[in-house]
Amino acid sequence: MRKLVDDGGLGPRFLIESAGVSGEHAGESADPRSRAAAARRGYVLDGRARQFVYEDFERFDLVLAADRENLRRLERLAQRTPPGTRNPSLSLLREYDPAAALDLDVPDPWAQGPAAFVRVLEVCERSCAGLLAALTVRLGITATRSSGPR
Repeated sequence: MRKLVDDGGLGPRFLIESAGVSGEHAGESADPRSRAAAARRGYVLDGRARQFVYEDFERFDLVLAADRENLRRLERLAQRTPPGTRNPSLSLLREYDPAAALDLDVPDPWAQGPAAFVRVLEVCERSCAGLLAALTVRLGITATRSSGPR
C-alpha cells in the first residue's frame, strides 16, 4: 500500500502501518518467503512485527484486517477501549479486492510453498489498489503519478 501511495504522489496524505492482533511475533521480520516474493516484485519488507494497541484506534481512521478472525479480535478490542477513545472504521482488506468473490479472507500461505506467498502478494496488490481508488474518491484527492497495479 505504501508503494502505491508513494507512486501516486500521495505519501504525505496517508499514515500506513502494519500490526498484528497478537504479540506472538512482535519484533520479528517478515517470513523469508514473504520477503522473497516481495523482493521479486521490487518491494522491500524491512519492518518488524508489532502488536496492535488501544492507541492505534486513536491514530487511524481505517483499520483493515486480513481475515474474519482478526477482524473479530479487533472488534472485541474496540469494545474494551477506554471511554472516550475514538474508534476507526474496521473492515477486511479484501473488501477492496475486485476478484475476492465471496471469500474475503486473505489466504494464509504459511504451511504452503513459495507459490502461495506469491498468490497472497497478488491478493494484497489488488486489494490495496482497490483501497487506494476508494480512498481517493472518498477524500476527493487525485494521484499525481501512476498508482495502478504493477
